[in-house]
Amino acid sequence: MTWTNLSGKTVAVTGGAAGIGLAVAEGFAAVGANLLLADFAEEQGNQAAKKLSASNEGEAVFARCDVTSKADAENLVATAVERFGRLDVLVNNAGINIPRLLVDPAGKEELTEEVWDKVFAVNVKGQFLCAQAAARAMLADGEGGVIINMASESGSEGSEGQSVYAATKAANYNLTRSWAKELGKQGIRVVGVAPGIMETTGMRSEAYEESLAYTRGITVDQLRANYGKTSSIPLNRSGQLSEVADLVVYLASDRASYVHGTVVNVSGGKSRA
Repeated sequence: MTWTNLSGKTVAVTGGAAGIGLAVAEGFAAVGANLLLADFAEEQGNQAAKKLSASNEGEAVFARCDVTSKADAENLVATAVERFGRLDVLVNNAGINIPRLLVDPAGKEELTEEVWDKVFAVNVKGQFLCAQAAARAMLADGEGGVIINMASESGSEGSEGQSVYAATKAANYNLTRSWAKELGKQGIRVVGVAPGIMETTGMRSEAYEESLAYTRGITVDQLRANYGKTSSIPLNRSGQLSEVADLVVYLASDRASYVHGTVVNVSGGKSRA
């Protein structure tokens, strides 16, 4: 509990109602941090916040947030400051993936401007808006802080139908490095985390699976059968969400005070598709 020295710190996690975001929030709650779970899923987010508050030392609250909205991003940070006095850590976790082919002769799953703009709005604009609002508050407070951007391990970038997602994740890598150069001298660390193949979370919708299978030229049943295959991972297993959370908590702590401007893979050694 004392090793991370995060007890009483304030942490905002975007996309914090489920999946990796919720696992990260649970990791921070376990070391006594106060939490803002930012998400558009109100019922799920409120339930998660109540559960975390009831079972941990710190307080967890839900804040409805569309990360593509400047007003929502600013309100998220304002809520943190009003409720807990300051914001110490932002975890830029919210992200989406819509599988599409660059050219689909059948016209079924071809990449459109609408899809391109939507994925970039959440994965890139969302990180920008939330990081800007958080950095302003951290600079005004004068005590520094940590911004952690979620990217993805490079293996996902070579898969069929993943071009727009890969482009956004490359942007996340470079935003991390650029912001680190700007903000480091002012006491704000910026670090990236790139999860690889993780345990199934139940967040994959049927429509998503159908699109992903189509872009890869396989059936949904074949796609699902491949979920558990780990032959391409040197450690020969999928990662646990708690392992991502442990890394994020460490990077947010003073124990990682010299880790800055880099993206850390948590992928079991997998680095190519």
